[in-house]
Formats: sequence, structure tokens, C-alpha cells
Amino acid sequence: MKRIRIDIEGIVQGVGFRPFIYRLANSHNLAGWVMNTPSGVVMEVEGAAKDVELFRCAIPEHAPPLALISSLLIKEITPCAESGFVIKESGGLGNEVQIAPDCDVCSDCLAELFDPSDRRYRYPFINCTNCGPRYTIIKGVPYDRGATTMSAFPMCGTCRNEYHDPNHRRFHAQPNACPVCGPVLTLLDGYGKKLAGTPLDTAISLLKEGRILAVKGLGGYHLAVDAANDEAVRELRRRKKRDEKPFAVMSPDLAAVAGYAVFDEMEKKLLSGVERPIVLLSKREGNRISPLVAPNNGYFGVMLPYTPLHHLLLRDNFNALVMTSGNLSNEPISYTDGEALERLGELADFFLIHNREIHTRTDDSIIRVFQGNPLFLRRSRGYVPRAISLPPISKNVLAVGAELKGTICLTKGNRAFLSQHIGDLQNAATLRSLEDTVCHLEQVLKIEPEVVAYDLHPDYLSTGFALDLKGVPKIGVQHHHAHMASCMAENRLEGEVIGVIFDGTGYGPDGTIWGGEFLVGGYAGAARKGHFRTLPLPGGDAAVREPYRMALSYLHSVFGAALFDLPLACIAHVTADQRKLFLKMLERGINSPLTSSCGRLFDAIAALIGLRTKVSYEGQAAIELEALAESVCCDDVYPCHITASEGKYLIDFSPMIRVMVEEMASEKPIAEIARCFHNTVAVATAEICGLIRGENGMDRVVLTGGVYQNKLLTEGVMDLLKKNGFQVFIHRLAPPNDAGIALGQAIIAGRSFPCV
Repeated sequence: MKRIRIDIEGIVQGVGFRPFIYRLANSHNLAGWVMNTPSGVVMEVEGAAKDVELFRCAIPEHAPPLALISSLLIKEITPCAESGFVIKESGGLGNEVQIAPDCDVCSDCLAELFDPSDRRYRYPFINCTNCGPRYTIIKGVPYDRGATTMSAFPMCGTCRNEYHDPNHRRFHAQPNACPVCGPVLTLLDGYGKKLAGTPLDTAISLLKEGRILAVKGLGGYHLAVDAANDEAVRELRRRKKRDEKPFAVMSPDLAAVAGYAVFDEMEKKLLSGVERPIVLLSKREGNRISPLVAPNNGYFGVMLPYTPLHHLLLRDNFNALVMTSGNLSNEPISYTDGEALERLGELADFFLIHNREIHTRTDDSIIRVFQGNPLFLRRSRGYVPRAISLPPISKNVLAVGAELKGTICLTKGNRAFLSQHIGDLQNAATLRSLEDTVCHLEQVLKIEPEVVAYDLHPDYLSTGFALDLKGVPKIGVQHHHAHMASCMAENRLEGEVIGVIFDGTGYGPDGTIWGGEFLVGGYAGAARKGHFRTLPLPGGDAAVREPYRMALSYLHSVFGAALFDLPLACIAHVTADQRKLFLKMLERGINSPLTSSCGRLFDAIAALIGLRTKVSYEGQAAIELEALAESVCCDDVYPCHITASEGKYLIDFSPMIRVMVEEMASEKPIAEIARCFHNTVAVATAEICGLIRGENGMDRVVLTGGVYQNKLLTEGVMDLLKKNGFQVFIHRLAPPNDAGIALGQAIIAGRSFPCV
């Protein structure tokens, strides 16, 4: 006889792990027990030595589909002649728990959902141990029903029997429920008044009529309309004051998606996976989706249903529904019923709600496929709070990110926990969401920060939040150094690398706005070895919203005051008084901070060629410029100047600007100009990396920053660098944009302790 104790850490709570162990132990005739602890799952098993060994080997091989084992420790102990195997109540000590993300409806539950003979037929909250809500309903650990928002729904006798039956799919399924004892749907009008009739059927009829519905999902509310109804989509845009930013769509299955979008095997895998992210797919010509869903864009953001309610709304009813985040502009997604009715009352005609509380708001994840692999643009529902393995750091860190695409990061040991998408930290509502996220993750992950990391920008709300925290050391981290460290960390790189960081905005230690940067260093520090030539940003933040301002800046650097004599569309609309004002701003630096931003260069080119002079959402000009460039094939490159000054390499795109103006006058197709521009940035980037390697011999390059969401540019840079013998590293686990900043801040702070 043999008895062993096994301690398992990882995502092993809320995924049916204890029922799995129970059945596995009984199948091998073993006695003992299993229980949840704040650290994970612990068990003791006793039986014939051969059976104990078979049991041990079967755990990682046959673990439940949602489980992720990060460590498995085995210790042989003294047998005690125990009989039978039981699941004990949760208890014990520890602080290494990992929480499961929310996931899609499994095939078994889906079959029951549409089976007229099943007692859960068309029940919108069907789930089992292998599927359903997790992170968004968890209030505390260990993961038991009492620590979730399902505690408000006592199980009926039948559900209770399932819950206690070791041979049932719902054995110890914490969100288990049915129409008798579980949550229910309600349909309200825009004033919060309950409507008569069957909520689901009425909601479907209203959507078919072109009405706008606020639909309560897993992590918050969506605003839904029929994606094929032009008038409905137009009205949603009008009410939401969202002129052109693409809406996400949800379709019932892959066959429906194939009718309007093109996808490869990896995109198919992502769409169908249990995480159910939004995946960017190329539009299919002649599709029947309203052109107002994603205007001036070559892609649709597409997802498949991930709750039973979504399946019920879509199947046999709609080819696609717009499912956009239920929020006001620049605010976090609404997730409580009262908040939704108050904030979305002027946006939605009706509210399809339910009485299962959402404890943690969590927006949808967004992915695009790059070179056969997923690239996160937003890492949120379905993936949070899965841990990212880190190179080891000595202290528990809270990193609060930057401003745009806010996330926070908590670390413990060699694991980093990036939060869900919080939003752009530009108002009090989003700041409160950040505060709530910090408190919740610290509680459920049992992490007490020993150091706090923040961005050096003094005006960021996240920076102010960090500096206001009492009793913990703090470290400010330069924005682009954090970007570089983020990419290094997820690739588990040590030592020093060349970091090529291209983004829109970042606070530079020299007082300028950085964004076209070449850094050399590692976690301990980084030196600026190169950058784009700095130019005035006329009007500061106004230039971000109006790209023509940056075009004027680049044109002024080449033509001086004569820029207004050029026959360009981006100049024609500028009045005589505005021209005088702009010249003063550019010549004297009035309200025109200097910037080396790559993002602003993309804006300038989009305006110069007449593509986009103003934007209605962040990155719009660059997105449309990339789409235009992708429509043609061209290998031509524009000239640019690379010079060395005070130990730094400077890229001056003035020669490129001059040639572009000449080509516009000769009416060269703007798609070819856009393609040549992308080629030029890629070639200049590779040349700078080659010059830096010539100095220090480094051949490892990390590519990071929001501009690397641009697939065409990233491919161009990677291909040239690899051709020149560089090892190139990009993001796979965290977004390259500012949503990944917190990860880089965390490892820098963790390696920098003690603080100075």
C-alpha cells in the first residue's frame, strides 16, 4: 500500500478539477480526499502502489479542458488505512490561487439547450463544469458557490442531486442552475419598465424590427442591432456619437461568418475556441453586412456566441448582430443594471437583462492573426486572469499602466497577471474602474504588492493613483522602456537587446514626446540610441484628432512658409487666418511640443495624400493608410537621411516628403504612395538596427508599441531584419500597444528593487 499527497497550482478551480480527481481516484480503486485551498487543489490518495502511480500519471494527461497546471508537487506519506474517496470542504492556507477565465458554452450544454425534451431547453444560463461564467462572477477564493454571484440562487432538488452526483457532468459545478432555481431574463423598455410576454422572443422580434437593444452578457452590456440593417446601424452610430469606428459583429456559426468574411485555419481556430475573442477578418466582396458597420476599413471584427443567451438570440434568426460595448464614449463598459439603465437609456430602445450579478466588468478580447499566430490587440474576456510566465523577480509588484488602453498588472514569483481591458484613463469613471480592478485582483489572487510601478507622465490618472497609494515604495518607469521590457518579458529574454518602439505618444525624459525610438538595454535600464527627427506637434493633442496639422508640420520642415502654395487637399481647407496662426505656431513653437512619434508620421502621410485630415477614433488614419497600402504591390522606397549626432542616429524623412509632394502633383496613385511609405519606414528601421549592431554587436531586436498593430509594416521590418541576420522578437501573449505597458513596468520595478 502507498499514500501520497499532491499539491497542484494553476487554473484548477472552477474547471471541474475536484470532480475529475474524484472520478479518477475511484476508477483506480483509491481512497482519500481532495479539496480546494487558496493555493489551488490539494489531495491525498491511498491504495496499491501500482494504482497510485497510474493515478498520478493520469492527472496531467486527462485534466479537464479548462484546467492549466502550473506546478504539481508530490510527497509520499504514511498510509492510514482509509476507505472511500471524498471531496472535502474548501480550506487550508496558501496564496497562490489562479482563477479560470470565462469561457464558451460546451457542446454538451449546447445540445441540451436546443433539445426540446431536456429540462434546460432554451434556458439562457445553462452551464457545467466544463463551461460557463468564471472570472466575472467570482467574489473571492476558494472557488465555491458561496464566493460567486450565484450564491443568490439556492439550487432546487434536481440541481442539487446533479451537483452531488459524482457521475454527472455538473458534479460540483458551482454555477449550476435551471429554470426552476436559477437566474431569469427580463425585458425592459428605455424607462426601465418591465414588458409583458416572453423576454427572449420579444427581444428577437424587436431586433428584426430594427430596434436597438442593450443586452447583458458575461462581463457587461452590449448594444445590439441587426448588422444587415443600414438604418438600425446608422441610428446606433448617431446615438452613440461614433461616426466611423468599426463595430464588432457576432454570428451564429462559422458558416454564417463565411458569407461575409474570409478566414484561414488559425482564424477559424480562434473564432471557435473556448475564449471566443473578436477576430479581425478580411471582408468578403459582395457581403450583405451593412457598409456602416466598418466603413473605410478592410476588416470586420467578428466573434461567435459565447453565452447561451447569444446562441438563442442568433440561431435561425440573424446572420450577424452588431455587438458593440455598452458604454458612452470614453467610459468603461456598463455592467450593473442600474448603471446600464442610467447611462445607456438614451442609446438603447430596450434592455434584455438578467438577475445574475456581474461582479467584475470584462470587455471582449480582440485578436488579429500575424504570420500564422495570434496577436492581441486587447487581452480581456476569455484570457484574463491567466498568468504570463516571467523571468524571475524578487518582489510582488503592482503596475498601473499608462493612459490609453488601460490595464494593470500584478506579479508574484515568476507569474504576471495582466488585468482585463479597463479603457482610456481620461475620466473619473475609468479611474474608478481601475481602482476596482486593483482591489479585486489583489483579493482573488491573494497578492499584496511590495512595490508600485507607474508611467513617468505626471498628468496620467494612473500615475496619480499610484502616487497616492500609502505605505509602499514606488518606481516611475519611462513609457518606451516599459514597452521594450514587456516584449522582452513575455519572450523570457535576459541581458540587453535593441528595442524598436513605435507608437503615438510617450513622455520622454528630455521633455519631448517620444514615439519613434531605438533603445538599447534591458530591464535595469535603456539608452536612447536613435529616433525619428523631432518636429512640432501643432496644437498638441488637437494634432492627434486632426492629422492635417502634422502634415503641415512635416511640409513646413521641407518647404517653410511656401508650404501653403502647394496644391494639396490637406492645405486647401486651411483659411488665410489659420495659415498665419499655423506659421506662428511652427516657427516659434507656440503650443507645439516637439515629437518623434511614428504614429504622428503615419497621420501626416494619411493627410498629405488626401486620405484622412481628421479622425473620429484613435489610430483611424494609420488603419486606413495600411488598408490602402495593402491594395497594391510595390517594392519602391523613398529617400530619407540618416545621420549621427551626439551618439544617436536620427532618421529625417524630409526627402521622402519632397518626393511625395512631387508624386501627388503628377497624380501617382495614392495607394502606391502609401505602399512606398511603408517600405521606406521598414528599410530605415532595418538600417538603424544595422548601425547599432555595428557598434555593440547586438543581434536581438524586440519590436513593440502600438504601431506594430500594423501588419504590413511589421512584416516588412521583420523580413528585412531576419534577412540581415537579426533575431526578432514580437508580442504573442500581451498586446504591443499600451495595454501591454503594465507588464513591462512590473518586471522593471521588480528587478529595480530596492527603490531609489
